[in-house]
Amino acid sequence: MPRAEVAGAADLHAHTTVSDGTDSPSRLVAQAAAVGLWGVALTDHDATSGWAEAAAAVPEAGVALIPGMELSTREGFMSVHVLGYLIDPLDEPLLAETSRIRESRLTRAEAIVRRIGKDYDLSWDDVLAQTTEGATIGRPHIADALVARGHVATRSAAVEGILHPRAGYAQPHYAPDPLTGVRLIRAAGGVPVLAHPGTRGAEQVIPPRRLAQLVEAGLFGLEIDHPENRRDAKARLRTLADDFGLAVTGSSDYHGTGKPNRLGQCRTAPEVVERIIEEGRGSSPVLP
Repeated sequence: MPRAEVAGAADLHAHTTVSDGTDSPSRLVAQAAAVGLWGVALTDHDATSGWAEAAAAVPEAGVALIPGMELSTREGFMSVHVLGYLIDPLDEPLLAETSRIRESRLTRAEAIVRRIGKDYDLSWDDVLAQTTEGATIGRPHIADALVARGHVATRSAAVEGILHPRAGYAQPHYAPDPLTGVRLIRAAGGVPVLAHPGTRGAEQVIPPRRLAQLVEAGLFGLEIDHPENRRDAKARLRTLADDFGLAVTGSSDYHGTGKPNRLGQCRTAPEVVERIIEEGRGSSPVLP
């Protein structure tokens, strides 16, 4: 893709009502302009259905849109997410995999609600009331339903309490391994970045041998500047990025009112955004 003129920093990780954010795609773009970003990446979980609405908001907002997705993957018992920028949204292998993931998310969510419903006043209809049509339903929507029912005060309290694995209601959903995820994104013309890889601390940072496999498969970078990465993990991740020649990105992981993370609080440097746009083959940025 031709080199783009990137005039400022971008926030490369944000969610909307298409997955578990609280802003519509068009409002996300408007919010990005309001906080002074040059651009924002729309990265809903395993979905691209918000791209068109977000793109339509670009001319008025005057902010660039980087179309993307946050692909769910799993390493053993750990959930690992891979951000894919500028993928082809119609790539058949990627579509098949994301459809399988979303279906598994749905059945997992229904099972969790049945379990919780034995101990708390909560139904599947309560969860559906917290979603928009076509949304990727997950734990945040269950959390919102628990808030609406008065069982907890906030979404974060639900995730840290009733929905925490130690409470006994949770169960995993299907997801491919990270290596498959990176390969799928590259095959779809996209640029893969490992999302928030330091949230569990330095001891849980991806081992160099495994990281080498991801790099060989086409991993572009590590999302190091993220509000939930721990300080000791960030130091370790910067060393790994240097060792493997990986780009460093910064993103807020914005969810609207669904998380305390503020849009634009962590940003990616213009030169890194330019490299992503250069490498992307599956779709194009939407420029104002």
